[in-house]
Amino acid sequence: MKWLVARVTLLLLCCIGLTSCDFIQVTGDVPVTVAPTAARPTTQVAVPTWTALPTATTAVPSLTAIVPDTGWELLRPGLERRIVNLLNEDDEHAEQLYMLRLEPGRFRFGVAYDPKLRSLDAWQAETDALLLVNGGYFRQEGDTYVPNGLTVVDGKAMGTSYGSFGGMLAVTPGGLELRWLAQAPYDPQENLLAALQSFPVLVKPGGEVGFPEQYEDGRRARRTVIGQDNSGRILFVIASRGYFTLHQLSVYLTQSDLELKLAINLDGGTSSGLLLASPAEKVPAYIPLPVVITVHPR
Repeated sequence: MKWLVARVTLLLLCCIGLTSCDFIQVTGDVPVTVAPTAARPTTQVAVPTWTALPTATTAVPSLTAIVPDTGWELLRPGLERRIVNLLNEDDEHAEQLYMLRLEPGRFRFGVAYDPKLRSLDAWQAETDALLLVNGGYFRQEGDTYVPNGLTVVDGKAMGTSYGSFGGMLAVTPGGLELRWLAQAPYDPQENLLAALQSFPVLVKPGGEVGFPEQYEDGRRARRTVIGQDNSGRILFVIASRGYFTLHQLSVYLTQSDLELKLAINLDGGTSSGLLLASPAEKVPAYIPLPVVITVHPR
């Protein structure tokens, strides 16, 4: 078991870096963006080999919601936004969570890929998507960039499927699925229109902690999460100030009022970013991205 923990720790150190503490500020009801002060390239990451994630043994440090927690505000039919500001135990503004919640039947989800990288604004101009969110981990090969985890674009697969520690957003002819690969592994024969894998699973089915303390390395970073709640709605959560470690975020999400039945960590650090075209709101990614999740209205 010691070699297992050591390997996981090393992998997380490689793929999840601490970044600057820029965040969305709220003026009235509409968040505006703040330019970043630093940027780091996304690092390479190998495919992990661990298979099980036991339950956490400690709780996340105390966080208190402060005004403005906007509550869920309807932006358009099927799309709600919520912004939560959190204080730590020293009464410091520790984190800001920007969250979008979508009724999947009202939207068409997809995955877009460009090996030469694009900014979120360039991706929006190319895809005309209502919403763009950064994807999973990627690496550089020569002068191009490729996804690490399995990625399917227009029915064509690339990358390597993760094991039971990972999760997958899968778009099938029947609709959208968010899966824990331990329960529903990738099948090369399945009919996928689009898909994207990432890791670790932060909330396992049933609302259980997905990333336990024993794998914690103490590294804080900006985070991007995709989740699904008990009502089937899809949530995107951006923790933009870099407060949470993976274990802390895993525990926070399970203890929150979001009622998540599954949540998957996407690429974080400088890659974390989201662009909503209408109304125009953005959590800026600090670097251009090769892979993004796209959302179009039906």
